[in-house]
Amino acid sequence: LKSQAPGSAEEMRCLQMLNQQPEGSSLEELSSSQGCLKLASTIKAYVATVSPGPGEDGRVSEAWRSYFNTSEGQLPPKTAGKPSAHLTLRPQSPAQDGRSQGFGNLSQSCRHALTHWGHGSLQSHVQNMTYRAGRLRVQQPGKYYVYAQIYFRYRGSGRDSGPQLVQCIQWQPAHSPPVLLLKGVGTKCWAPEADYGLHALYQGGLFELKAGDELFVSVSSLAIDSNDAAASYFGAFRLDL
Repeated sequence: LKSQAPGSAEEMRCLQMLNQQPEGSSLEELSSSQGCLKLASTIKAYVATVSPGPGEDGRVSEAWRSYFNTSEGQLPPKTAGKPSAHLTLRPQSPAQDGRSQGFGNLSQSCRHALTHWGHGSLQSHVQNMTYRAGRLRVQQPGKYYVYAQIYFRYRGSGRDSGPQLVQCIQWQPAHSPPVLLLKGVGTKCWAPEADYGLHALYQGGLFELKAGDELFVSVSSLAIDSNDAAASYFGAFRLDL
């Protein structure tokens, strides 16, 4: 509050300097500016007054020491993020359908496994999980919210103008056949020879997963609009419940 008062440009400059200090730096590095060193020492002293006191054995708890080392002025170490992944669909030709054979015995209504997901762009990421050839692998057990959306672009004609589009999220435990977790079905009746034929299917649910479990998406048709990263996606994230 004092640094926000008129005529306190020096205090504000010192706060900005402190904020820009690299992790692990000590107060001695500010010795070139006695005013900033005094301000930093004041902040450090205040932190010491609100920190937990020593335990019955006279020692500060290990948890607090790891969070903030007041003797060295070190910031708390960065903790690893929770497991999460968000993948965006890339173009996949019908010729890639043969790769679905490696995904086990899938039902006819959801026989095309999607094997081409992007995971390193601005719209996608993988954190504390792994991805390989269409499969998202769980590394840490827990309750995960799993979701997917596929944007179909199906152009039929005649009696085929009202297809049944199916999207499935499959769960495959280690050394076991895949199990259907979620299934979405959409039936649209479009006019014959219509240029539109767009339909998006979304589904999501909470499941208990173990380390080594894998997730993947399969569909009834590869007539998908894969040019829009915001329209077709697949992901999961762990919830601490």
